[in-house]
Amino acid sequence: MSGPLLLPTWDQLEATHPHVVATMRTYLAQVACVLRPGSVTGADLALRSFTAYLATEHPGLQHVRDIDRPHIEGFKTWVAARPGQNQARITPATIAHRLGTLRVFFTRIDEWGWDDAPPRVPMFLGDVPRQHHALPKALDDPSAAKLLRAAQADRRMLVGVTVEFLLRTGLRVGEYTALSSDAVVLIGDTHWLHVPVGKLHEDRYLPLHPRIVQLVDTYRAAHVPDGHPLLIPYENGRALDRHAVTRFINTAGSAAGLGHIHPHQLRHTLATQAINRGMSIEAIAAMLGHKSLDMTLVYAKIANRTVAEEYFTVAEKVEALYAQPAQLPTQLPAEDLGPNMARLNREHHRMLGNGYCVRPKTMDCQYENICESCTFFQTTIEFRPTLLAQRADACAKGQTRRTEIYDNLITSLDTTEAS
Repeated sequence: MSGPLLLPTWDQLEATHPHVVATMRTYLAQVACVLRPGSVTGADLALRSFTAYLATEHPGLQHVRDIDRPHIEGFKTWVAARPGQNQARITPATIAHRLGTLRVFFTRIDEWGWDDAPPRVPMFLGDVPRQHHALPKALDDPSAAKLLRAAQADRRMLVGVTVEFLLRTGLRVGEYTALSSDAVVLIGDTHWLHVPVGKLHEDRYLPLHPRIVQLVDTYRAAHVPDGHPLLIPYENGRALDRHAVTRFINTAGSAAGLGHIHPHQLRHTLATQAINRGMSIEAIAAMLGHKSLDMTLVYAKIANRTVAEEYFTVAEKVEALYAQPAQLPTQLPAEDLGPNMARLNREHHRMLGNGYCVRPKTMDCQYENICESCTFFQTTIEFRPTLLAQRADACAKGQTRRTEIYDNLITSLDTTEAS
């Protein structure tokens, strides 16, 4: 037994440890009712590995209820010394999976009150090594643009279709290759993509960029016969696979002068672009088909543009604090301000009731006019001059939404005063 693929079968283990095997097989039958087949297969492998260890190191142990700390500690050492499939040692991720699965096994049979459960759970959270999860590797904006241009310029249309489709939708490769011929649907005046049941056993709809609709129509008209069940197959009609998709992406990547690109990087790229440009976490999760927001929040850690914009906004305010005297007139002449504040004063300042907002106009603000648009906001006739000035300020800057808010407030005041 010199590798993960050469572990003994349950039938072989049953010859020496029938009671242990019976408990574990019963457990696997239970979790198969609620887990995906792949997860059950992983649990099966982990429990067989532990039982193989018992058969080798503790042949006299015949019941799960007799397992205690020394057996767990011995297994941790044993499994860490096992050879990997293509390397000298099993990977840290596999070790963590085996130990984590084993801990869940003991915890569940204890909670279920099984007769063969140990008197206490013999494993602790600290027995499972913590995994280092690297941040997703997304392409930066210039690299993504180079990749897209190279894909569009490729003589093979399928290369351009594949790269642009994945960059603009963030689909997983398996989702892309499984798209059915009727996946593009028109709802209202917007095309949507129906993504089939996939990794998380859920389907979803996501809005489709008009450019993608055009690409798909052009490719299908040239290469896909009527009645073909797939949306984007090979030119000869065969279904695409992940290896082909990877080749297409790296064909374009080589032409763009980029290194090796994993298909999932295009998914990470779209998510990073979206969060850096203000798309909400909830919307990104829906677009990517994430089951939990925890899966999406990882992109918040790499929102470099968002961090940069907020940093420079704060930096400009701090600069104003350091550069200006304590008492300021209502409107300082430009020559008395630093270059950044002078620019903000000329271009970006928004008149408030008791000062100015110097947020750059290119940055959105979810709090703009939040008080004036609140149903609990009230004003009186004494503030009419200020409201008129704010309305004029909004009109001068072409801010129609702000203008409408002040119009409604002023009209309401005038109506109340007249009555």
